[in-house]
Amino acid sequence: MPKGHGKVVAQNKKAYHDYFIEETYEAGMVLQGTEIKSIRAGRVNLKDAYARIQNGEIWIFGMHISPYEQGNRYNHDPLRTRKLLLHRKEILKLIGYTKETGYTIVPLRIYLQNGFAKMQIGVAKGKKNYDKREDLKKKEAKRDIERAFRERQKM
Repeated sequence: MPKGHGKVVAQNKKAYHDYFIEETYEAGMVLQGTEIKSIRAGRVNLKDAYARIQNGEIWIFGMHISPYEQGNRYNHDPLRTRKLLLHRKEILKLIGYTKETGYTIVPLRIYLQNGFAKMQIGVAKGKKNYDKREDLKKKEAKRDIERAFRERQKM
């Protein structure tokens, strides 16, 4: 994530495991009532969330924002679909990507910037099982190299 972004509230680590992220975009979110208070408290889950384009607008599905504890009757539906705010050119670019086979739009992280909740979304292409295994091998090898380097410095 480039410098200048605020406090990261939630991350979708599973997205990096399951997909190759081709391109990322920053989007605002249309929220209701007490949702921003729950986001500021870090009570948001992106694990099963995905984005879809309908009628020239981009919507996020499956994102869970827990109800605010002091919200009583003003609380929201935790799993409601939420609209994302992007420039028209960016939406048209995303439409072009999603027309291609194998590409989808996944939320990567939610962060607070200047008092507003922002979402970083990515254009993703699904990984095959052998790609996932290869990534795990690379990660393990890197960890082993760092461990060996640390042990050598102790001597």
